[in-house]
Amino acid sequence: MLLEEQRFLHEDLERLEQGISDRVAEDPRHVRDRLNRDHQISGFLNRIQDQSKRLLDIYKDTEGLRSKEIQSISTGDPFDEFYKQMTEIKEHHRRYPNQPVENLERAYKRKASGEGESATAEVDNMFTGEEAFGRFLDLTTLHEEYLNIQSKRVSYLQYLQIFDNFGPQYIAMKRAEKSTDQYFNYVGRLADYLESFLRRTRPLEDLDKFFASIDQDFERAWEEDSVPGWGPEAQPAGSAVPVTEGTGEGVWCPDCEKEFKNDNVYKSHLNGKKHIKNAKARQARGETNGTNGGAPNGHANVRGSTVQRLKERAIAEREYRIKRLASTMETVRTDSRVNVERKQGMTERERQMELDAFFAESTEAPQRNGDDDSDSDGDEKIYNPLKLPLAWDGKPIPYWLYKLHGLGVEFPCEICGNFVYMGRRAFDKHFNEARHIYGLKCLGITNTTLFREITGIEDALKLWDKIQRDKKKEKSGGENVVQMEDADGNVMPEKVYYDLQKQGLL
Repeated sequence: MLLEEQRFLHEDLERLEQGISDRVAEDPRHVRDRLNRDHQISGFLNRIQDQSKRLLDIYKDTEGLRSKEIQSISTGDPFDEFYKQMTEIKEHHRRYPNQPVENLERAYKRKASGEGESATAEVDNMFTGEEAFGRFLDLTTLHEEYLNIQSKRVSYLQYLQIFDNFGPQYIAMKRAEKSTDQYFNYVGRLADYLESFLRRTRPLEDLDKFFASIDQDFERAWEEDSVPGWGPEAQPAGSAVPVTEGTGEGVWCPDCEKEFKNDNVYKSHLNGKKHIKNAKARQARGETNGTNGGAPNGHANVRGSTVQRLKERAIAEREYRIKRLASTMETVRTDSRVNVERKQGMTERERQMELDAFFAESTEAPQRNGDDDSDSDGDEKIYNPLKLPLAWDGKPIPYWLYKLHGLGVEFPCEICGNFVYMGRRAFDKHFNEARHIYGLKCLGITNTTLFREITGIEDALKLWDKIQRDKKKEKSGGENVVQMEDADGNVMPEKVYYDLQKQGLL
């Protein structure tokens, strides 16, 4: 029945294309519905690829079954072949009477809210509450792990800003300490999370091609030794003592990671307890310091340095990937920092109320899409008798917040064309905005920094005239000052000269 399977695959491809077309024509308002639509389209595209591969295999007909079936239909009595196939179909359904039949028209059709569509969307289990359907990053677990692997204490807000920086000014770890399994696992989990977040929030993009380009760029940078912080440690030819990694003038001890000014001081410190302890720790990590000549022909040194270089390459590859992934999600990182700052000023009850309202809005969004136009128009009307400003979710802010920020107090500004600013915060902020600066320039005032808290045109002009007069007076006074010289050749103004002379200092 290859011909029937071939027909079924063609019908399935057409239904999938129609399902994708119906979903692309939509424009969901809520981020949950938009992500759910994109993931459905991504699933349809993957199914199109799978079904197309099966269809191509049928057309290739490597075993010749399709040609035999076509030949059996085209030769002989067509009715005998028809009744033969019908008998086989009846026999199959007799053996499997309860086998479900797939309805392609209903399988890919966009269901309305009243047609039995499940209330649980595909993306409901993909994101945590902190991620808010891909709007923010959730790095709280990785932040705790970051604090455990190094001694520098940073807050979660600071961590969101520096998690993709691995320099010594950001993370209190030496290069040798990064070769530990704990740090390797940390950067691996961070890279996996960013990659997973990118796949969940951008299902329709060709991310495999983007990840492959990251790997190629890293391979090129590693071969050129241009990966930041992971360049090879240079060893001087024919010398058992490595030079310093800093200035190159002294002697460098890789075990203690310390520079010595001359060779005698370097040799004297080799017997110290601290150096012996650091050397054993470095040997345990598979490194060599170039001072032990126990292995013939340096095979042990070469092997140890090769193993260490492979470890560094694996860690550097993850750090490079984290930097590239974080650069593509700069907007999400900024939104995450703003969200954390906003939540730090809220109580636990307010955070819970906001979270409940967010999930309630996300579950009600599909139901509003299925209503008629009159119902949707009625839902969009917001009850706001006090004319309170709207928050980020489109709803009026609480009245206590309105009173706290003084948004009911009016601050008019004559320089801005009698524009009225609501609240002290907006009034203080407008002195640096383009409207106020343009109004001052229209009055001929160029130095706008001295005119803060001045809103009247007459007051601004008076202050500007006074400033101009004071400048002219200082200029003319400086030109008319009589300079005096004492016996030692010191030059000073006439007034200062006579004052010092009266005090007996000259």
